[in-house]
Amino acid sequence: MGDSYPKIKVAAVQAASVFLDREGSVDKACRLIREAGHNGARVIGFPEGFIPAHPVWYHHHAASGAIANRLAVELFKNSVEIPGPETDALCAAARAANAYVAIGVCEKIPQTMGTMFNTQLYIGPDGALIRKHQKIMPTVGERLVHTGGYGDTFGAFASEFGPMSGLICGENSNPLAVFALIAEGTRVHVMSWPNHFPTSGDPLRNRVAIDSQAFAQMSKAFVISACGTVDERMIEMLQAGPEGEKFLRDPNCCGGSMIVDPLSRIIAGPMGAEEGILYAECNLDLSIQMKLRHDFAGHYNRPDIFHLHINRAAPQLYSVHGAETPAALPDAGAPRALPPQPLRLERADAPEPTGEPPAPPAAK
Repeated sequence: MGDSYPKIKVAAVQAASVFLDREGSVDKACRLIREAGHNGARVIGFPEGFIPAHPVWYHHHAASGAIANRLAVELFKNSVEIPGPETDALCAAARAANAYVAIGVCEKIPQTMGTMFNTQLYIGPDGALIRKHQKIMPTVGERLVHTGGYGDTFGAFASEFGPMSGLICGENSNPLAVFALIAEGTRVHVMSWPNHFPTSGDPLRNRVAIDSQAFAQMSKAFVISACGTVDERMIEMLQAGPEGEKFLRDPNCCGGSMIVDPLSRIIAGPMGAEEGILYAECNLDLSIQMKLRHDFAGHYNRPDIFHLHINRAAPQLYSVHGAETPAALPDAGAPRALPPQPLRLERADAPEPTGEPPAPPAAK
């Protein structure tokens, strides 16, 4: 009989956050998760920073201006602790939908008042938090409110369909990040995108199409690209001025969600600027067909020439010795929430990694 690989129905959610409203955005996300699950989706992708918003005001306001400062404070006040009541609600929705969910959130560290991460959260169909991925490098205005993640939250994760993965916005065009996920065998990849790009560049939808098809071509995986969109509430709260409002109401400014197969064909979408859920059937056998031609983490590469090293350690900002940590402060020695479970790719007889890059071969 041999092995069999399933057909999976997947979904890309294109929607606007309830802008800077954590509870409202969670409620909306849960409703959309249940709707997609009711329609048979087993993997559901959401936009970047869906809860409670993405800091797009830096496209329209000076970084130190009063409006930007006020919106950034609201972003922190409405950000998500992981785990917490918001993740509990999302997990319950994923369990009700019997689906894997990848959703963008603005994450804050418990018991702090300032540091935030641009995070993609992964939830299983049993309602369990699988892990999180903190965006490695914040992009443009994000750098004013987000810090970068480390290797401890990077990597593919196990699912009943095999390895799955996700990246956030510009990470999806980072060649080393893309190759690392290819090497970890990703079969379904979720790209989370914001609701619009800066006013000085190409529209969001152009980059989404390029990166989605390129990732599919290199990885031979199915790609779910979930984009945000804008609504009148967000436009009003942004106070972007006449030119900014004209830009935000342009249907070419936002949207563009799509689903791409391992042949780099767009099999669903692209969407316009409207809210909605995009669906597609993914036959994993197609990945086999394409990898028999080009397997960039296998026979179509040269490990004697190319080698990628990943550091999965996270640095510690401070440590306490010789006394108990004060109760009012976070425990410096406590494990980080949702410790990663990276897929091990070494041979069983390979030595344990030392954390150092491999030595160059000796000269002959």
